[in-house]
Amino acid sequence: MSYTSLELWRDGPVGWLVFNRPDVGNAIDAAMFRDLEEAWRELDGDTDVRVIVNTGNGYAFQTGLDVRQLAKDKDALREQSRRTRDFELRMTAWHCGVWKPVVAAVNGVCAGGGLHFVADADVVIAASTATFVDPHVSVGQVSAIEAIGMARKAPMEAITRMALAGRYERMTAERARKLGIVSEIVDPSTLRPRAQALAEAIAQRSSHELAAIKAALWSALEGPPLSGS
Repeated sequence: MSYTSLELWRDGPVGWLVFNRPDVGNAIDAAMFRDLEEAWRELDGDTDVRVIVNTGNGYAFQTGLDVRQLAKDKDALREQSRRTRDFELRMTAWHCGVWKPVVAAVNGVCAGGGLHFVADADVVIAASTATFVDPHVSVGQVSAIEAIGMARKAPMEAITRMALAGRYERMTAERARKLGIVSEIVDPSTLRPRAQALAEAIAQRSSHELAAIKAALWSALEGPPLSGS
């Protein structure tokens, strides 16, 4: 299937989902809302894909909602508002019930709703130039779902600080690594090759094994702590 806002391909056992609106920081418009759900479904249904890499074209990884475009498409804006209210988002692999491992390769700015894709990835690597920011409060909005998801990866204080300070708190890739949000930092020129190599290493296991490991770990996050014997 062809997409207007994304690029999809497979390289060996690795499927790639690439945000492709570089002129607007890969912001999510109405078309991308539709494309994302279909793209995750396509990669999930491809039996030759065992691991998925998610990255972006251009200077940004993902900058959240394209508010200017959505303001012109009232139906899309209402639908996304309803999905947010009802916790029925369909943007990330986690939202769409994809149990294949996802490696987020953060190539640049990750802002606002873009934090969903970091929070919901299984492994996150980043270019040394990547930055993370939650600008919701700076535009009169409340940061909730993204911040809660990020708090599963990092100490609560760091995420709360981002949410409260808005655009005045821009986290560097190195700071994100120290907090455990990012596991590896590489030169921007080697980000995609490194993501491919990492995904191939993970893909040496069977799809069944990988899905079982992911399900066990993510289910533990959603449930009560395991008690010791």
